[in-house]
Amino acid sequence: MSVSRRRFLAGSALGTAAGALRLPVAGASEPGVVGVGDAEYAALTQRGYNRRFTARPRKIFVPTNAEQVRTAVARSVGDGLPIAVRSGGHGFDDFVDSERTQAIIDLGRMDAVSWDATHRAFAIDAGADLGAIYERLLSGWGVTVPAGICKGVGAGGHVSGGGYGPLSRRLGLVVDHLYGVEVVTVDKSGAASTVVATKDGPHADLWWAHTGGGGGNFGVVTRFLLRSPDSDGTDPARALPKPPGSMLSTRLMLPLASEESFLRFVGNYIAFFERHSAPGDPFTGLYAPLHLKPGIAGSDVLVLLDADRPDAQQMFDEFVAAVSDGVMPAPIPLPTTRASYADTVANVYYAKGMPGFRVKVKSAYLRKAYTTEQLRTLYRYLTDLRFLGESQVELLPFGGAINAVASDATAMPARDSFMKMLIHAAWRNPADDERFVAWAREMFREVYGGTGGVPVPNESNGGSYINYPDPDLADPRWNTSGVPWHACYYGGNYERLRASKARWDPNTVFGHSLSLDRPQW
Repeated sequence: MSVSRRRFLAGSALGTAAGALRLPVAGASEPGVVGVGDAEYAALTQRGYNRRFTARPRKIFVPTNAEQVRTAVARSVGDGLPIAVRSGGHGFDDFVDSERTQAIIDLGRMDAVSWDATHRAFAIDAGADLGAIYERLLSGWGVTVPAGICKGVGAGGHVSGGGYGPLSRRLGLVVDHLYGVEVVTVDKSGAASTVVATKDGPHADLWWAHTGGGGGNFGVVTRFLLRSPDSDGTDPARALPKPPGSMLSTRLMLPLASEESFLRFVGNYIAFFERHSAPGDPFTGLYAPLHLKPGIAGSDVLVLLDADRPDAQQMFDEFVAAVSDGVMPAPIPLPTTRASYADTVANVYYAKGMPGFRVKVKSAYLRKAYTTEQLRTLYRYLTDLRFLGESQVELLPFGGAINAVASDATAMPARDSFMKMLIHAAWRNPADDERFVAWAREMFREVYGGTGGVPVPNESNGGSYINYPDPDLADPRWNTSGVPWHACYYGGNYERLRASKARWDPNTVFGHSLSLDRPQW
């Protein structure tokens, strides 16, 4: 069985580390503080996913409630310390772990999931990981959210960037169920305050900014308020979607032997989801990410299918037949398992545990299928045996209910694409940094050679996903399109996001390498 992102995007280390670490005891409004030289410092600074980057902050705050977050922000501002915020720790680039960062606010101990009767919505602390959210929502109220497959990912960055996962083709993005946010912001005078912004109440622009504007731009989210748009919140058991009662799961193993079989299989796979990308399509209950590994052997498709439909097995067989058509040797299906949604999350979704990789990622949305030449480019890079190991190219089904929402209804503009592509270069030896980064960069530049090396939004491309951040898009050495980086991430929503940034973070307290206030180049 191939190694998929269950070993890449694994969970937050703080949940286990907190049991071993003797973290400072915080008071009602006083957060715990860890400094350089403290025993806990090394573990907290190394909690990030991408080992290419490690910050060396002067202070790490470990709050347990919103008031402690406000105090941490106020102290950091007062001391002139540039702030970064860590939730689950799964950032792909240097948004948190940067040389700039002098104060980290680590939300790992803020992990409550509860019903907020005042707002008639579920309150999810920004430090809660997805696995805990699934378990608590399901066991307490029988509901779920269409969030990611990696159970250790924290809610903070995941939701703020859009939030996507196995149920999104049927239920939409997480932000399609976001009713409100609680955020610590800093005004022009430098004062920190806690603001609640809701979709239909006060500060709706701040709510909207968190429906895909990305983390680290406006303030520190302390909790999210989740309620589906078709619910009035009178009954918690109806405030979020019900999950499938059961799901089918398996893997298709790909013993691909030649370039032509690769082109045939990947072409079949992309064409299938291009045909079945409309909202309401019967196959929106199918989530089947394709993992293409260097060397090709060991590549696979993880298949997850809503099994509540009486024709679920027939749909599964149709999918396998469609992607296998004309492929020699044919993909090999492993035994299929039918299990409850809870058991599928427990046993098939990717488990926790940081892998310790060094990483470079590149991403794109597809509005139309790749050309044969683009697929040949992928094949050429994927058959370079110097990169055998944990790297891979992923194709992730998109569309369905995601595309039933207008591009400006949320800050997440990608509402007319049918697939996401992710290049995930991963290695362990720092001496290999240059060649692995070059492998990812050059593959991406060639695939998108017709649009200046980046997926400039047009009839074929839908831009990129801010939760898979790539500062190369803002570098004219790698983006020769003449189109600014923000067009790929935010499309026509950029100026509205910039206005929210100017209002809620007028002093640019919160920033990173792709901040909304950075220059176009």
